[in-house]
Amino acid sequence: MTETPLPRVEFWCDLECPDCRTALDDVRALRERYGDALDIQLRHFPLEKHKHAYAAAEATEEAFAQGRGWEYAEALLDRVEVLARDGQKALIALAAELGLDAEEVETALIDGRHMLVVDADQAEGQAIGVTGTPTYVVGGQRLDGGKSQDGLRERIVELLDRR
Repeated sequence: MTETPLPRVEFWCDLECPDCRTALDDVRALRERYGDALDIQLRHFPLEKHKHAYAAAEATEEAFAQGRGWEYAEALLDRVEVLARDGQKALIALAAELGLDAEEVETALIDGRHMLVVDADQAEGQAIGVTGTPTYVVGGQRLDGGKSQDGLRERIVELLDRR
């Protein structure tokens, strides 16, 4: 017997983006509504205008490698102004604050071990038409929240409930 895959929401995000911080309310509401019956994937789309977004994506991938990626990503989005001001220092300090191996996060930023994941996400995002953040992909349909997030959660729920 084959298992039916969970419905998936891809959350295309720039971790230095205030609009992505706002979008966390939608992500949290979707988790609350669907629980473990929904796979929400963080996809990286660092924007050029945010000079620390790429490093933030790499640090978040290291946090995922340490088993606490979503916790790190959400805490980071709650501190976008600190990231914009302090850059890599903020990324390492947050890792330490959350009890992650901060030295390993710092080393990952130096050795670039997660660059390929971030580059692949960004290339895939460009290929499917992501131009800003936050953007969601649900059932193959791209929903752009870069200009306005009004009604996005309702649209995501509608697409998920059709499944």
